[in-house]
Amino acid sequence: MTSYCSLLYLMIFLPGVILVYSIAPRRLRPAVLLLASYAFFAEISGKLAIYLLGATAVSYLAGLRLSALTDERDRRLRAAEKEEKKSLRLECRRKKRQVLAVGVLALLGILVALKYSAFLGENGNVLLRALHLPEILPVPSFVLPIGISFYTLQAVSYLADVHRETIPADKNPVRLALYLSFFPQIMEGPICRYAETSAMLWQGERITFRNLTFGIQRIIFGLLKKMVIADRLNILIRTVFDGYEQYDGGIIAVAMFFYTCQLYMEFSGTMDVVAGSGEIFGVKLPENFRQPFLARSIRKFWTRWHITLGTWFKDYVFYPLSVSKGLNRLTVRARKRFGNQYGPILTAGVALLAVWLCNGLWHGAGWNYIFFGMYHFAWIMFENLTEPPVRACAKKWNIDRESVPWKAMQVARTVVLVNIGELFFRAETLSAGFAMFGRMTTGFSLSSFWDGTILTLGMDSLDFLIAGIAILLVLGLNLQREKGVKLREWLAGQRTALRWAVLLALILFVVIFGAYGQGYIPVDPIYANF
Repeated sequence: MTSYCSLLYLMIFLPGVILVYSIAPRRLRPAVLLLASYAFFAEISGKLAIYLLGATAVSYLAGLRLSALTDERDRRLRAAEKEEKKSLRLECRRKKRQVLAVGVLALLGILVALKYSAFLGENGNVLLRALHLPEILPVPSFVLPIGISFYTLQAVSYLADVHRETIPADKNPVRLALYLSFFPQIMEGPICRYAETSAMLWQGERITFRNLTFGIQRIIFGLLKKMVIADRLNILIRTVFDGYEQYDGGIIAVAMFFYTCQLYMEFSGTMDVVAGSGEIFGVKLPENFRQPFLARSIRKFWTRWHITLGTWFKDYVFYPLSVSKGLNRLTVRARKRFGNQYGPILTAGVALLAVWLCNGLWHGAGWNYIFFGMYHFAWIMFENLTEPPVRACAKKWNIDRESVPWKAMQVARTVVLVNIGELFFRAETLSAGFAMFGRMTTGFSLSSFWDGTILTLGMDSLDFLIAGIAILLVLGLNLQREKGVKLREWLAGQRTALRWAVLLALILFVVIFGAYGQGYIPVDPIYANF
């Protein structure tokens, strides 16, 4: 079961879980989901499921301790004199921070050890070699459990929210285990908060006809993105990125744009399959995409792409740093030095830098991922710093910033900048990324389009036509969503014949034009590797 789009998942595993869930008594349905989740995780990760069990145990025990400290504080406050209450609160806060630190360090420590120890060892030895010292750092090689980055962030958010007292600690370890392991989102997200999904997972609601049909509709649409577009583009992308030295800048530019398209179609398509799977069981998972390529700036793009990761970093990295005492003191000094307009922007940049460093490293242990994070940090800071003068100039010259031409220019600029970032993201190494970018800027040529080279990279004219039609379909639907049109609700209000005709047309489109068979290699779950 390599992905949510595999026949094993779609034709055997998911229908089997639906069947057992439907015939089970309501009180046992959460147990069915938990057993299915661990069976799914064990099938793809084997004995590495021990890490998921360990993360669950750490979260459960640390959460209980945080809850016990809160209860003890409240009990002592009720009996304390007024002058004692402040010291009691401070004492409890200190103890809770210690418990939180231990829990978070245990969770992140396992992630860092498994995912980054080889990268740290290699680069540490490079530094030692540069200093003419012996290379003494080990470079271990670990097999990563699928989805460890996702369930680790969920576990950390759970402990942080219990520490903040925005949610109570769950005294039921089974319910917490289900929250961390729910099979539709264990491999590629979305990154859920405990308050968002735990209650729905535990209710054990029956499967309704509406949930079943809506879920299937979304799964089929996700398969269209994944199998018709992402898998079809994969051949050309792999060919060019693996042998970029053989191609001119025009071909590399095509591969760059195709990779960004592939990444979006694969990831958002998988999220459609994931959300549709959850919807069947009455679990509404948070959305991870909101028409990102209609964003008018890099900053807004990242509020529309991988939304749950962005909000996680905002809530658990950016905001805590922003309100820290050290950054507050720095903001006061920056206001005096640079004024009220630019001072806060510059100091907020410190927290933003931490966010994008973490974002880059979260995606992988490599310098190209770090560069990817710093690239977006630089552009967002540039946008923040230039927004005041741009706004002033637009007002002075009577430029309507809400006009269609202005919006189109902003969207086009954002798309180009995002694609350049994804070039470095996909490149095998940072140096390969710079080499490919250099070929695009200094060796750009259109001759490869006229002499037929473009058709020798694994895609023929029919492949381009099919991919183009499917991309236009997805774009059209995204434009409707941007306007607030709820397509599935609209379709549900139509006649039965039309509803089934649309569903069957989607199924046939995927079956006939899906990229599988001889010559095609299905794209592995891209974000599962992160």
